Amino acid sequence: MPDITYPIVIAAAKTWFRLGDIDIRMDGTGHIPREGGALLAVNHISYVDYLMAGYPGAEQKRLTRFMAKREVFDNPVGGPVMRSFGHISVDRSAGLASMDVAAEQLRRGELVGIFPEATISRSFLIKELKTGAARIAAKAEVPLIPVVLWGTQRMYTKDHPKDFSRHKTVIVKVGEPLHPTGTDPRADTAELQQRMETLLDQAITAYPAEEQPPGSWWLPATYGGSAPTLEEAEALDAAEKRQRAQRKAAKKR
Repeated sequence: MPDITYPIVIAAAKTWFRLGDIDIRMDGTGHIPREGGALLAVNHISYVDYLMAGYPGAEQKRLTRFMAKREVFDNPVGGPVMRSFGHISVDRSAGLASMDVAAEQLRRGELVGIFPEATISRSFLIKELKTGAARIAAKAEVPLIPVVLWGTQRMYTKDHPKDFSRHKTVIVKVGEPLHPTGTDPRADTAELQQRMETLLDQAITAYPAEEQPPGSWWLPATYGGSAPTLEEAEALDAAEKRQRAQRKAAKKR
């Protein structure tokens, strides 16, 4: 089935960012193959990461099929859009089945994107990664490519109002591929984590100083910002999860 919606949305996004004077700085896109299956492991700091994380693939004339939680596909508006893009629904209660679907797409030569932290990082640092990315890449026998975004959290993220005002910088860094074998997913995941943390440090360091002055809410505490620490962010995540469970239980009464 030919892609119709996805290229139109990419073109519209490029126009939107151009008009908004969003300075997108990409590095390492050559690590993404022009053809054949590959899995992109992307950090997650905002609600617009799906859009920005597709840019490196687009530079290589490719469309990225992202794995997203099933709830997005259940939405009457978002669901049809996600399906029209060829994205992959992830049912967290049936993770193995979702992994099989992603692996099959990769074997067919698709470029697939995954957020191995599973949820947005409130600290804006790399949370502990799930092993799914390494396991899927090994299963499909494709390269696992780390991708790090920085600056998207300034537009739309958890606990802060949206800000789509003009003149922002977004940095996208693509690292060298890993080649998981499946013999030790935890070791492969640890290596992926280390590489993503290195890329993130490079992105934060390269970001224009005038756009992230000391004390900025979007800057990690370890870099002089006022964002929650990893431990504080974990506590906030746990509280959010409890509240979500309480709301769900209340609806069943």
